[in-house]
Amino acid sequence: MLFRQLIDAQTSTYTYLLADLSTRDAVLIDPVKGQVSLYLKLLEELELRLSHALDTHVHADHVTALGMLRDLTHCRTYIGHEGSVSCSDESLEEGMLIPFGSYGLRVRYTPGHTDDSHCFVLEGAPSKTVFTGDTLLIRGSGRTDFQNGSSSDLYNSLHNILLELDGDTQVYPGHDYQGMTVSSISEERHHNPRLQWSKEEFIRQMDSLELPNPKFIDIAVPANLQCGKS
Repeated sequence: MLFRQLIDAQTSTYTYLLADLSTRDAVLIDPVKGQVSLYLKLLEELELRLSHALDTHVHADHVTALGMLRDLTHCRTYIGHEGSVSCSDESLEEGMLIPFGSYGLRVRYTPGHTDDSHCFVLEGAPSKTVFTGDTLLIRGSGRTDFQNGSSSDLYNSLHNILLELDGDTQVYPGHDYQGMTVSSISEERHHNPRLQWSKEEFIRQMDSLELPNPKFIDIAVPANLQCGKS
């Protein structure tokens, strides 16, 4: 299997390119509109066919490339519709499998950061891997103070879904601001400070963060409700 971890430096956003090298089918997770030329160049150079493009949630810090990629490559697009998005080809649903060649991404519904947040568990590969979007970050987690976020829901998603994965499962987040690229469920279970709190303390701490809004929220959210095309 081909795996590439790409970054949009302006927003510290990770995009993941996965492909089955026998069928040449590829998938992009959390593509950024400003990086479309890079994605197309990689697809051409590596002789891949983009079959699916997915967003883990409606992003507030960058504009998605879902709509543009669908127009340019005819791929199918996916995003959760809990956030009232209707522009994608399909809505992400708990337990659904998105195949690419002999591999697949199993969808897990993990609300909390936003009400439409999902994570993707890789199936069919030798190594165990989960793509966590903004739900679980390396030594942190997503915030819960906009887009129908819920600290209680996020705690449940972290402890009842993601921490139930095998400890050696590799964790690839949607962002990192400290230079970290990958972690594991075991690492986060033992070293992520937010995972050490009781549910009551987690809710209290998350609800008192008082963070500034993401820099591009006024542009990104309206655009992303239209798959980045508005």
